[in-house]
Amino acid sequence: MDKLLIIDGTNLLFQMFYGMPSRIINKDGKAIQGTLGFIGAAIKIIKMAAPTHLVILFDGEHPNARTELLAEYKANRPDYSLVAEEDNPFSQIDDVYRALTFMNIRHTEVQQVETDDVIASYAYTYGEQMPIVISSFDSDFFQLINDNVKILRYRGKNTIICDTTYVKEKLNITPHQYADFKSLTGDNADNIKGADKVGPKTAALLLHEFGDLESILTNAESITKPTIQKSILNNTIRLRNNYKLIKLDANATLPFHKKDLKYDYSGITTNEVLSGIGLR
Repeated sequence: MDKLLIIDGTNLLFQMFYGMPSRIINKDGKAIQGTLGFIGAAIKIIKMAAPTHLVILFDGEHPNARTELLAEYKANRPDYSLVAEEDNPFSQIDDVYRALTFMNIRHTEVQQVETDDVIASYAYTYGEQMPIVISSFDSDFFQLINDNVKILRYRGKNTIICDTTYVKEKLNITPHQYADFKSLTGDNADNIKGADKVGPKTAALLLHEFGDLESILTNAESITKPTIQKSILNNTIRLRNNYKLIKLDANATLPFHKKDLKYDYSGITTNEVLSGIGLR
């Protein structure tokens, strides 16, 4: 059976660059720990998922509709153009790209929209045709989970596969309620502020009672706890904007079609890849 593996490349690059025990220099004095970690992890993820189709997507540098909606969106993140090379994951991105090309893995920097929306569009476009595994620690992808779409959180031997049961046990909601849930609670990672006094437990209880965010807002005067009712009523515009920020777009243009993504892992090792691109 066909299976599509989508790797959130920027997410994995950050995880590996900052997760390696030390700065690793090759014989030419070039730092390679980010590339080494990325390729090693990608190979392990490929072995775990055993895909027939594979794509790795990276964030491009461009404005997007979400920053137009909320100027503070992701404004809490560092400007990596100002970060010293030895502390900058993007300092090794060109070597990562060369390694992926050497491995015949389709990859690209996403333009015009956010990478999350392209990944979501892959899930909606092909999710009924074949199982899809999305490798990322970005919890926004929980909203895409269904019987055919799962999230892989790579941690070596402690890797977790997140499915519907995982989301229910962790957050006490269903995956399709995730965008509603985060709209209520906010998302510190993306600098999105939720409703005052509405934490994860309260958000889950509201969703159990009303079903979704819009129903909560429409029936806010029925909320029995006065402080929560007041918070929801006072933040109606913000919460609707939050939903627009958090809900992933299913209509982004796909950079590659299914037929372009066929992949058969050859058994190549990390050292063979690094040697092949001249880093060993």
